[in-house]
Amino acid sequence: MSGGFPESLQFSFAEGINSWVDWLVLHYGDALRSVSNHLLTALVWLENLLRLVPWWLLVAVVGVLAWHASRSWLRAVVLMAMVTGIGMLGLWDKLLQTLTLVLVSTGLCVLVGVPLGILIATRVLARRVLLPVLDVMQTLPAFVYLIPVLMLFGLGKVPAVFATLIYALPPLVRLTHLGLAQIDPSLLKAAHGLGASRWQRLRRVALPLAMPSIMAGLNQSVMMALSMVVVASMIGARGLGEDVLAGIQTLNVGQGLQAGLAIVALAMVIDRISQGYGNARTRGQLERPQ
Repeated sequence: MSGGFPESLQFSFAEGINSWVDWLVLHYGDALRSVSNHLLTALVWLENLLRLVPWWLLVAVVGVLAWHASRSWLRAVVLMAMVTGIGMLGLWDKLLQTLTLVLVSTGLCVLVGVPLGILIATRVLARRVLLPVLDVMQTLPAFVYLIPVLMLFGLGKVPAVFATLIYALPPLVRLTHLGLAQIDPSLLKAAHGLGASRWQRLRRVALPLAMPSIMAGLNQSVMMALSMVVVASMIGARGLGEDVLAGIQTLNVGQGLQAGLAIVALAMVIDRISQGYGNARTRGQLERPQ
């Protein structure tokens, strides 16, 4: 007697999903292609713009941002040395490709994630519907996101951006919601009593008070976007992840390790700068007179 699961109770929804994707491509293929072309144009433009910037100027910008965020010359020098080290390894062009992917993905995360976080914080129905969706998005393996975007957008940078967006979005939405939910209601009531509209209360009171939490969410989204670099290289997104993948495929340990360390260095640079700005905002809130 077999101990396997009964075949009569088994089912699969794979065919239904495949049919839905086919229908989507058939009816909205032109619109998807237009979105893909516009996003690809933005990616290529930003990548070419970064290539026009002299390497020393980009390193100097990193140093200025690091000092402005932390007021630490030591941190600024260390982060500048990390970026310079990536160039010395011969990975400067791949660094720019990866940086472009991360910047565009993070920008889309902000455009989508902050409004969703505000919606969840202000609407009970939206919170009940979207929080389980965010749970699923955070639980699904990163490779799963590649399947639908490949079907809809093909290979290249565009599907990599959308896969990264889906993967990196939940932390920003959740921490935006958390920051707004932790605001003292009496402050919003006081602003309302002074005649502030809903938009004015959100823009002038709620968002500034929630900004440290939003910055923490942005930091997490950037880190998750960087963690998708190697996965995105599997569908044609070039950059540092491409070298890591090539090192795995050819058993070239040195090549993979170099690119991996470059990704770590880039992650540390972005993390320290974004954390510095987040901590500065937090200090500003704590030092503000009550």
